[in-house]
Amino acid sequence: MNRFAPLASLLALLGAAASAHVTLEYPAAPADSGYKASFKVGHGCGEFATRQLVVDVPAGVKGVHPMPKAGWALAVDSAGGEVSRVTWTAKTRDDMLASAFYDEFVLVARLPSQAGTLYWPVRQVCETGRADWVEVPRPGQSLHELKSPAAALEVLPGAGDEHGHMH
Repeated sequence: MNRFAPLASLLALLGAAASAHVTLEYPAAPADSGYKASFKVGHGCGEFATRQLVVDVPAGVKGVHPMPKAGWALAVDSAGGEVSRVTWTAKTRDDMLASAFYDEFVLVARLPSQAGTLYWPVRQVCETGRADWVEVPRPGQSLHELKSPAAALEVLPGAGDEHGHMH
């Protein structure tokens, strides 16, 4: 069996949800590896610009280092010595992400050694309204069945540093 077949299937499945939700650029990575989490934001809340993005870090993810963005304030919350939440907030109205545009919000971290799916709840706050991408599928349910799915990362068995190259 081709060892990349499960990854290809996962990418196809997650791609269906990618157009409307906040998703990860790389939806799969090996366990116990450095990972670059790039959260893709493809729209605002209807016609309203995004002014804040809040990402909750899943348990077991360690050594989180968020990337600053020009025009955006960066804040981190910690629990137990590890970053538990990252918040990017536009400094001015001109810095907000207009609904017609796309951007990415990035952090690097070390993934847990246990394989499985990690869900990253994301709250997108706009000029008016918000979108909470926080739903996690029940057993047997797929991401594309959810109205507001959390960003999903499939942690694959086997250690390595194939994606993200965090040092």
